[in-house]
Amino acid sequence: MIRVLLAEDQAMVRGALSALLNLETDIEVLGSAADGEAAWREVQRLKPDVLVTDIEMPGLTGLELAQRIQRHELPIKVVIVTTFARPGFLRRALDAGVSGYLLKDAPAENLAEALRMVHRGGRAIDPQLALEAWSEADPLNDRERQVLRLAGEGQSANDIASQLNLSHGTVRNYLSEAIGKLGASNRIEAYRLARQKGWL
Repeated sequence: MIRVLLAEDQAMVRGALSALLNLETDIEVLGSAADGEAAWREVQRLKPDVLVTDIEMPGLTGLELAQRIQRHELPIKVVIVTTFARPGFLRRALDAGVSGYLLKDAPAENLAEALRMVHRGGRAIDPQLALEAWSEADPLNDRERQVLRLAGEGQSANDIASQLNLSHGTVRNYLSEAIGKLGASNRIEAYRLARQKGWL
């Protein structure tokens, strides 16, 4: 039996995934969570074999969740199911130890097959995306990405500094590094560019 936890912030999608997987005789959905922090608590409580997660969620993103599982060396496989067909996301997911990366518009039966493959120790990656993922490397480091994301969401350098426990000057340095690496003229353009590439 493959024991699965679902993390997805849209209730309808969460319900549909759960119903779909419960039709399979060898898959059991243990529970579901609507945001990243709740998913992390459920991961520790239920100890699933596989976590199926979206990328964009309140609290922790699916990628941050995968990184946390990897950091704590938990024996849990992560499969991302998302609308984001961006190579940058896939590269970051693979770096975070993710075993599966599927797009939400893939045929429904692909998900159950992917879970079986991942449970056996394999990988299940959308093939078209896998090809594109190696064409362009992400120039940002984790801190630059974090600071740029918050700046792009409209936070001031002071807000970001207090939220991340950094000095104002350090935040400005990270921002100018990110802007320079992306060849952008300002933080908004840098944010837009990085999002398009899937680097945020």
